[in-house]
Amino acid sequence: MSAARTKNTYLGVKYRRIASRRGPTKPVVAVGHAMLVAIRNMAATGTLYDDPGPDYYTRIHPDRVKRRALDQLRTMGYNVTLSPLEAASG
Repeated sequence: MSAARTKNTYLGVKYRRIASRRGPTKPVVAVGHAMLVAIRNMAATGTLYDDPGPDYYTRIHPDRVKRRALDQLRTMGYNVTLSPLEAASG
């Protein structure tokens, strides 16, 4: 539970993502499993734990994050049009 309570870590974000959908019990098991997998990999390779960071899911699936944000805005009644940023000159 202490790993799940941390703010800016992969395990804390994993707990909150699952808890928002499944309640408070299942994410405890999922975080414990993620910790066991990390420990096994550390023991097998002899490396230290390298936290992927709280933005791990955003970095590996940026299109999902964008689509979800757009869907949330549309649900709230906004019409959203995206256009690419202009390159900064300088």
